[in-house]
Amino acid sequence: MKHIPLMLASFAFVLVGSLAQADDREVVEAFYTQLLSAPNAPDIADRVADVVVEDWVSIPTPRGGPDAEGLVKSLQGFGAAIPDLNWEIQEILQDGNRYIVRSIATGTPAKPFFGIEPKGKSFEIMTIDIHTVEDGKIVRSYHVEEWAKAMQQLSAD
Repeated sequence: MKHIPLMLASFAFVLVGSLAQADDREVVEAFYTQLLSAPNAPDIADRVADVVVEDWVSIPTPRGGPDAEGLVKSLQGFGAAIPDLNWEIQEILQDGNRYIVRSIATGTPAKPFFGIEPKGKSFEIMTIDIHTVEDGKIVRSYHVEEWAKAMQQLSAD
């Protein structure tokens, strides 16, 4: 009987930790559904503020800049060039507060993209990201995209 309070406290600690991780996973998912797949959203700056910290670190640094403001600029640039840009999560692996995401990015450029004039062709590439989440927001992201493959698909005859 004297162990019941300790067991209940342990259960509560595990439950709270699991709920926090569930919320963190939702933030990671929102990075793809609310940001990368919605770069033309009129409230994109607010969406970015909900998902990443102001001094978010992206490695490598996106074209728009190294922080949340840079992410907004990068998303707006992608949205202007690829209006139908879509990022579909294929798999999420978790290790503590780090999330490894494998996804597929697709789109059909409407403006020159990586120096390639639009010809109505689409691309489909794999991406892999590692996000670190703290206090319900992404603080750091490492990312690799197959942009060379996209360029090959867009320039193929």
